[in-house]
Amino acid sequence: MSSNLIKYSVLALIYATLGFITLSSCSSDDEATTTTAEDDDDDSIIVNVDASNFTTASVTITTVPCTLSDGTVTECYQIVTNSTPSDHEMGPWCPENISNGTDAGGIWLESGEVYDVDGPFIENLATFYNDPTWLMYDANGDVYITETEEDCINAANPNVGSEYENYCVECIPAYIASLSQTWTIPITPVYQNTATYFATAPGGQVNVPSTRGIALNGIEYSAPAPVNVILSAYTLAPFDDAGGHINVHQGYHYHAATGYSTKIAQADGHAALIGYALDGYGIYELEDTSGNIPTNLDDLRGHTDDTRGYHYHVDEAGNNNFINGLRGAYVQ
Repeated sequence: MSSNLIKYSVLALIYATLGFITLSSCSSDDEATTTTAEDDDDDSIIVNVDASNFTTASVTITTVPCTLSDGTVTECYQIVTNSTPSDHEMGPWCPENISNGTDAGGIWLESGEVYDVDGPFIENLATFYNDPTWLMYDANGDVYITETEEDCINAANPNVGSEYENYCVECIPAYIASLSQTWTIPITPVYQNTATYFATAPGGQVNVPSTRGIALNGIEYSAPAPVNVILSAYTLAPFDDAGGHINVHQGYHYHAATGYSTKIAQADGHAALIGYALDGYGIYELEDTSGNIPTNLDDLRGHTDDTRGYHYHVDEAGNNNFINGLRGAYVQ
């Protein structure tokens, strides 16, 4: 080692994404419905958020009134989770020794690629980054790893001290045992002719959500991890194999979709549903069952078909990204 660890105002984005998920009972009108959009500029199919798609272990979902970013007054799902996934284990993140194999650590995302954070990766950091300052282990090959919650918090301080240089930063589930997270998303997506681009996207906007969406296990899809900020402090904050790590304020959260979380297969072979964006549109895996990647995505990473209406496809895991913005109105 996601919520939804270095230099907290920015890092909250990385450690910025808990889930014993208890799905509350929903009335019959909470079930997914499909309707035709009435907007003359968009005649696509609109598919409601289906509460039954979320895992039933630790997510609580209720229906609440809400007002969206375009002024629409409607109904939303309020989704509460303790940010711990119920469908896969969290960690490991940092290997303990440079002799450890791939099962002892997580992953790192760099320049579009996914790397195993095993012992040899830690040993090779100086070569990997072409910088001899990197030396994250002692004479016995033992990796320097943050050991306490205080260390976890201090490593996320904007003015992180030099004492944390060359540490593998690892926040563990025990630090977030009492934390809960709440998200509110429209049940029926409201299409916008003008998209909202996240601040991290080219031409992106400020004062928009940093959270991209919610996985079907209740875990946050977070903004891209500020990798450059992490590396500038000569620290490493790996993600586990599921693409997540922990921040004590944000909980466990994802920075990449690697196929570990709950998914809903599509009868037509389309990529599986894995979550919902904050505007209520579905988020799907990148590849369909034949391994094909869609070629007609817009600059938000979305497109429309006659079954799912407008929906998104996640970016490749190595790109430290999910989607680039929101096509629909959202709760501010």
